[in-house]
Amino acid sequence: MMLQSHSRFLLQTLLTRAQNLDKAVELDYQWIEFDDVRYHVQVTMKNPQILLLSVSLPNPPPEAISFDGLPLGAIEAIKTAYGTGFQILDPPRDGFSLTLKLNFSKLRPDEAYRNSLLTKLASIREVVMGAPLKIILRHLASRTVAPELDRLVAIMHRPNETFFLVPRADKVTVAFPMRFKDSVDTILATSFLKQFVEARRAASLSSAPSCSWSPTAPQELEGAPKETLSANAGFVTFVIVPRHVEGEKLDRTVWNLSTFHAYVSYHVKCSEGFMHTRMRRRVESMIQALDQAKPLEKTRSMNNKSFKRLELNDVNSK
Repeated sequence: MMLQSHSRFLLQTLLTRAQNLDKAVELDYQWIEFDDVRYHVQVTMKNPQILLLSVSLPNPPPEAISFDGLPLGAIEAIKTAYGTGFQILDPPRDGFSLTLKLNFSKLRPDEAYRNSLLTKLASIREVVMGAPLKIILRHLASRTVAPELDRLVAIMHRPNETFFLVPRADKVTVAFPMRFKDSVDTILATSFLKQFVEARRAASLSSAPSCSWSPTAPQELEGAPKETLSANAGFVTFVIVPRHVEGEKLDRTVWNLSTFHAYVSYHVKCSEGFMHTRMRRRVESMIQALDQAKPLEKTRSMNNKSFKRLELNDVNSK
């Protein structure tokens, strides 16, 4: 199962607001989604046509490329994705990395267009956090390398964690140090990743990016800061070639790589929950069997009659 690129709650909030513009309703929602991305939606009674969307990203580690708390190319990516229908507030709201201002009265009345635009807005996380990765992969599609990038590029994808890219004109190598806090999660993730790499060898997946797993850092990460190479679940490496980023494949590849750790974590937690459920059912069936068990009454038969066997203590007492 792949994660959806849009925030379901954000999309529901935007669509509900767009369908009830005639009602002056005050909104003030805050919530946090996976990888510690925080959202804030605000609509006031005074300006019911104006919606403010603020997004807070995790603090980038020192090795990651960022500008004013946003990934490389984030502002340009927002302008490209949303056009002139939105205004970027500078500075953003306190405590947030980015604030967008949406004026519903300036949008076209076409419902299909409006729903498409709001769905795209609900994918703000993908647009912002995938911006540097999209720059690199877009150059790969044209078989070039962005001149302003280093040989080894670090991109933040989780709080205080990065994955690495080695861009070349004919391929981009993507390496993920896989870290988990819980020891059980680490064991399950290691097993899952080994099976994930093995599944890639199937004939039906021959066109997918090649991938490998290793317990130690691959050679491509030579020169990376030592503290970023601690990975208790090993390293996963993908090799992306131009055919993987052609046309509409680009956005899907960017999203899948940006959320790969979350994808693995999701399946690890599902596996753990499944095993717990099986264990509980097994214990419940054993308890049920014990509850239904009854001691057999000891009987003896004589002349087609049955009687209870008397214990020695009972005879002596009589």
